[in-house]
Amino acid sequence: MSTTEFLLDKQQVRRSFDRAAGSYEQSAVLQREVVQRMLDRLDYIRIKPERILDVGAGTGFVGAGLAKHYSAATVYELDISMRMLQQIRRKQVWYKRWFGKQTLICADAEHLPLQDRSVDIIFSSLMIQWCNDLDKTFAEFSRVLKPGGLLMFTTFGPDTLIELRQSWAQVDNEGHVSQFIDMHDIGDGLLRAGLAEPVMDVENFTLSYDQVPDLLRDLKSIGATNALQTRRRSMLGKQAYKTMQSHYETLRLGGKLPASYEVVYGHAWKAPANDESKKGAMGIPVEFGALK
Repeated sequence: MSTTEFLLDKQQVRRSFDRAAGSYEQSAVLQREVVQRMLDRLDYIRIKPERILDVGAGTGFVGAGLAKHYSAATVYELDISMRMLQQIRRKQVWYKRWFGKQTLICADAEHLPLQDRSVDIIFSSLMIQWCNDLDKTFAEFSRVLKPGGLLMFTTFGPDTLIELRQSWAQVDNEGHVSQFIDMHDIGDGLLRAGLAEPVMDVENFTLSYDQVPDLLRDLKSIGATNALQTRRRSMLGKQAYKTMQSHYETLRLGGKLPASYEVVYGHAWKAPANDESKKGAMGIPVEFGALK
């Protein structure tokens, strides 16, 4: 994913999610299901956090669940899209904007505007696939976690949208669908970042559609459009779409078109430190656009 061929245009990622902010919640069925399964796993983890960082906050479904699970903790919701964060703010009761335990931060996960050792839990659902440098992302997570802190995350594996990728391959060799990292490579990345006791597992989901355009509309409505730096800037012709759709039609199962998603779950711990006095405090540079 770090090769030039598969690098993402972060400005395009931000624009896509900005455009999708108003339609995200009604279409993000899989995303909500994965988040709920992640939250359920917290019942088996013994930790009493003071500060939680939600990386890839979206429209706030994750943050709401974390705030409910850990009512005494402060939740920092971070997203690359300001309009996604504005959706969270619109849903807040006015007094909670100023006196609640939520802070909204617009920033890139690969450049966290937080001090070292400043949060107890990092929770990130289906965001890591939007990062160009896995090692840098995990290094940032490790940096801001307190000793003994927990990282919990999900991301997509290589079999995600395999039907769409195969169908576009009938048209040309250009990148039309993002590439996703294998679970074992993700586990290796956690270790390289100095995170301990990594645990990984995979769950497969299949969504069904009547027509290919229905799938493409769903992807657009959640901001999951082609953001590869090498993507074609000009419009594809009708024949290209027809070729792609014709191949996808050969994959029908029980009268429906499948869209596969391989969801990778992972968690790891920041090793405890001998010198607890080195723990830092939350720091949020103004230029990153913290909203309260």
